Amino acid sequence: MTPSPVIRLDPADNVVVARVGIAKGTVIPAEGITALGDVPLGHKLATQVIAKGAPVLKYNTVIGYAGEDITPGTYMHAHNVLMDEVQKDYRFGQDYVPAEVLPPDERATFMGYTRGDGRIGTRNYLGVFITVNCAATVARKIADHFDEERLADYPNVDGVVAFIHQQGCGMEGTGEAMDLLHRTLAGYITHPNIAGAVVCSLGCERNTLDRFFEGTALAAGKMLKTLRMQSLGGTKATIDAGKALIREMLPEANAIERGPVSAEHIRIGLQCGGSDGFSGLSANPSLGRAVDLLVKNGGTAILSETPELYGIEHLLTARAKDEATGRAFLDRIQWWLDYTDGKDVQMQGVVGPGNQQGGLANIIEKSLGGAKKGGSTGIEAVYRYAEPVTSRGLVIMDTPGYDPVAATGQIAGGANLICFTTGRGSCFGSFPAPTIKLASNSTMYGRMEGDMDINCGPVVDGDKTLDDMGQEIFETILAVASGRKTKSESLGVGEEEFAPWMIGVTG
Repeated sequence: MTPSPVIRLDPADNVVVARVGIAKGTVIPAEGITALGDVPLGHKLATQVIAKGAPVLKYNTVIGYAGEDITPGTYMHAHNVLMDEVQKDYRFGQDYVPAEVLPPDERATFMGYTRGDGRIGTRNYLGVFITVNCAATVARKIADHFDEERLADYPNVDGVVAFIHQQGCGMEGTGEAMDLLHRTLAGYITHPNIAGAVVCSLGCERNTLDRFFEGTALAAGKMLKTLRMQSLGGTKATIDAGKALIREMLPEANAIERGPVSAEHIRIGLQCGGSDGFSGLSANPSLGRAVDLLVKNGGTAILSETPELYGIEHLLTARAKDEATGRAFLDRIQWWLDYTDGKDVQMQGVVGPGNQQGGLANIIEKSLGGAKKGGSTGIEAVYRYAEPVTSRGLVIMDTPGYDPVAATGQIAGGANLICFTTGRGSCFGSFPAPTIKLASNSTMYGRMEGDMDINCGPVVDGDKTLDDMGQEIFETILAVASGRKTKSESLGVGEEEFAPWMIGVTG
């Protein structure tokens, strides 16, 4: 039987989503309406009369208000779905569902790297870091020296990666900006996917090596070395010294082998970018089903991109384990409202051009779909950007919506995998935690198969259920955690996507 050209998400909704492009005049028997205009795939059309000012409902959630009197069959988008202030009932903790975690001997396993302190990695990299952008070229040349040919004798080492950023000097010496940089760098240096690290500095920057190590309790040792360009005599001498230090670390890193470990050690950073009208129907809820499976097996998922949770924050505070956790999230929402007040950003309602073209009318609709990545279990904790994630289960980390910055914060917090949903077609990748990309629709997947790891389009096509897709994603997570390369890894994408949050004064 040919599936309906529209998808109804909830019996209470007064809009449906176009499964395919719908031409003006198309009769839709399942809804008893006729399209009054062309409706692109992934976009919405009304199924009943909606008076001007009345709520527009998707997933039985208000995504805006009718900007005019609406006739059934009307194309519904940003021109007639308007945002407005609405009183929200935060219902702290009232929908909290504690995770049902399997006994340890029943949990799924994967092949991971066990570090000496018990941390578990999904990859085995050596990293070259910088305290300040002045050392960026040095770090890049050290890492680039260790190409595939030079690493041939070290099969257990995934690579040598330079983590380059634009900060470290010309910024506030103390305060939030420097704290963010310190937390991010320290989180990567001590990440379970990093076997060893060399940290390069110029020598006179505000973020000096001594200050950085003291502020983060890092200590140099066999697998953590430092270099000062001014002390060593400049660029070439520092590059040569860095190469020598990496050579010394390679045998030690290569001696570490994968072994069976519990899936409870998997921490996933949840990301979405280039969203479309199908993201909230297929890829995001499918990932949510996989998150529920991961949490059931004792693992952790990190929901982030705070500006893209705005508008549906009351749905999340209701899932928080207690009022304190819910209010911690609201505090971050308020910080963003103050920070973006009067600025031309999506938190003020208007989503990006790609999101609009993909069928999303406003930030509420985008947030509604984005939050579905978090599955159905309770929210156990709220973290600031790049803070170490110590709770298990579903947690929230405050980050910008910008994908590289958001994922960088999650990885710094301990995420050893990233799952990234996209409807328009993101080409994102990340080191040292690999990125699994999930396509929301089959059309885009077919066009960009070289970048996409999983096609969630069969949910839209009617060929698979959300539970089917969730199981497939969970099995892929275990396989990638065990060493299967993702598309972005095979393409070498991820080194440039290290992007610590730049906040504060530059001077």
